[in-house]
Amino acid sequence: MIPAEHLSDIFVEMADSLVDDFDLVDFLQNLTVRAVEVSGAASAGLLLADHHDDLHYMAASSDSGRLLELFQLQNEEGPCLDCFRTRVPVVNSDLREASERWPLFAPRALSAGFRSVHAFPMRLRDRVVGALNIFGSEDAVLAPEDVRVVQALADVATIAILQEQAITNAGTLTEQLQSALNTRLVIEQAKGAIGRAQRIDVDAAFDLLRRYARSRRVAVREISLSVLNDPTGDAARELLGPA
Repeated sequence: MIPAEHLSDIFVEMADSLVDDFDLVDFLQNLTVRAVEVSGAASAGLLLADHHDDLHYMAASSDSGRLLELFQLQNEEGPCLDCFRTRVPVVNSDLREASERWPLFAPRALSAGFRSVHAFPMRLRDRVVGALNIFGSEDAVLAPEDVRVVQALADVATIAILQEQAITNAGTLTEQLQSALNTRLVIEQAKGAIGRAQRIDVDAAFDLLRRYARSRRVAVREISLSVLNDPTGDAARELLGPA
């Protein structure tokens, strides 16, 4: 488990992000990174439900985590889906013994170098809006206190998604979730464009995109749109290089 003083810093950082104009997608991306730090895992990913309760990929700490989240969605099988459907965590699952439970997902995760998996519902009261998935490269076992901390991170993220003004307003919540999903698609396209132009992997491309956005105090989505739609703009010239 991460030292107590660092853990406090993480929760303070996340709470400070809950402002009116915060960037939800960037917040969720940071959540996956912090979940890895807290748990000592190798990767983390996050799925979010739309207004039809269909799950969509939203964030991952690495490309390997992203691919496994997408694999779960494509095959309708895996710990994140189980967690979302049952509303309870999936904890300390040994992937080498999970082929009966997840005949497609378990072998794929093992081939990606992971040995253990955990999933935590993103929930508030009786509503579950998604799931946070954590992958371990070793036979990592989360102690009960570790499980509580990771679940607390997921709960903070849920509050961020719902926002106080949207908790009792289903229409606002639907619009907010759909907006977040649309933003994720724009960012994925920009990551791909930057990766191809710079000849780097998508993780490095996203880091480059985030640093550029933060240095200018602009939302990642806005920079992504600029990269995609304005090839002569400053963002495209710096992140993609000369046309």
